[in-house]
Amino acid sequence: MSSQYKRLVPCIYLYKGNAVRDFTDITIVDTNPVKLAKYYSDNNADELLVFDLSNGDTEHEEALDIIKKICKEAEIPVIGAGNVQRMEDIKKLLYAGCKKAALNYSKPGNIEITEEVSKKFGKEKIAACYSSVATILDNREIIEEYVGELILVTSSALRESIEKWDGKAEILVLLQEVSLDKLMEILSFPVIGGITGYAIDENVKELPAIKSLCQGNGIRVNTLDSVFQWSDFKKNSDGHVTVVVQDYKTEEVLMVAYMNEEAYHTTLRTGKMTYYSRSRNEIWVKGETSGHYQYVKSLTADCDMDTILAKVSQVGAACHTGSHSCFFHEIYKKEYEETNPLKVLESVTDVIKDRKVHPKEGSYTNYLFDKGIDKILKKLGEEATEIVIASKNPNPNEIKYEIADFLYHMMVLMVEKGVSWEEIMEELAKR
Repeated sequence: MSSQYKRLVPCIYLYKGNAVRDFTDITIVDTNPVKLAKYYSDNNADELLVFDLSNGDTEHEEALDIIKKICKEAEIPVIGAGNVQRMEDIKKLLYAGCKKAALNYSKPGNIEITEEVSKKFGKEKIAACYSSVATILDNREIIEEYVGELILVTSSALRESIEKWDGKAEILVLLQEVSLDKLMEILSFPVIGGITGYAIDENVKELPAIKSLCQGNGIRVNTLDSVFQWSDFKKNSDGHVTVVVQDYKTEEVLMVAYMNEEAYHTTLRTGKMTYYSRSRNEIWVKGETSGHYQYVKSLTADCDMDTILAKVSQVGAACHTGSHSCFFHEIYKKEYEETNPLKVLESVTDVIKDRKVHPKEGSYTNYLFDKGIDKILKKLGEEATEIVIASKNPNPNEIKYEIADFLYHMMVLMVEKGVSWEEIMEELAKR
């Protein structure tokens, strides 16, 4: 039953565009739920649970827009819950970017659609919220077959859940307040997959310390565990290791810095890039004064074990000058054609965007925009047909040309509908 590690999961309750205290208390805790989600993500939370408490279709659509932004900004998996009436609502949550969507098992209609949504989207994407242990025991068969995780929304049923539930689906339990000793006790039960709610929300800054305590109690949690010790690295004459820092999304080189042993271990413990300043002769956490933190995505040593490549999520600018990257003084550049597929696609899309904003006489792109969506769709359909026809030809070059034509028209459609390549790539990565 036990998953790879126990999760510590903050929770956001969305109500009328704000994050509120909980289901019954709509006291506003933050007027910017997206910023709050990023805060949770940046402080070593494992996942994020978001409940939509909206009323009516208009509020629901507004909440979905916020959830979409949360999924984009929070670089941790998001579980979407609340306001699910039918399969379409599950689809909307998943299409908004949620890793999982939760059914409300206090509503018989949600139980009835479990099989349908699970078969369409996959068991691993479906969770079920419950408050009564009888509900999960009565529906054990369907949960075992079609639900990947249970979410207990009331702590009063915790003890009974631990005692009576022995199914494959682990329980993420929502707690309001809990002592550290009690938290350790709860996480030690195999049936418990993690803790969410106010108990985590209020202690996000302490998550590294809590995870360290969990490890000390033999509870597996998600931390930056290195396979190498500091002694494995070859240090320079000052006892430091060079660190090359790279944006994990764009692979742009951002900066070069140095680590000593303390900086190395602090980086692993906190998940924030920490360096040794040779000029100030002290440890420094990148972004501690500017807010431009670097959150670790991966650390890789080179073949000689004397340099670390750090892929990070960069907040703001990496350079003290305000530039995103420290590397902007061009010494020499030979003209060359960009061959990175994503950069080529983004470059062409940028030209198409520019044509839309700054029309050019005689431009075919502007002709398509002027004719409108129906013309764009007609051309896209024609180009798709051309690919099918070209595929019957033994010469692969013809397919290449037709696919290029199709992609161009598809990018015109993307610009017309406001869809970016980044969004497309994020969606493909999830699949």
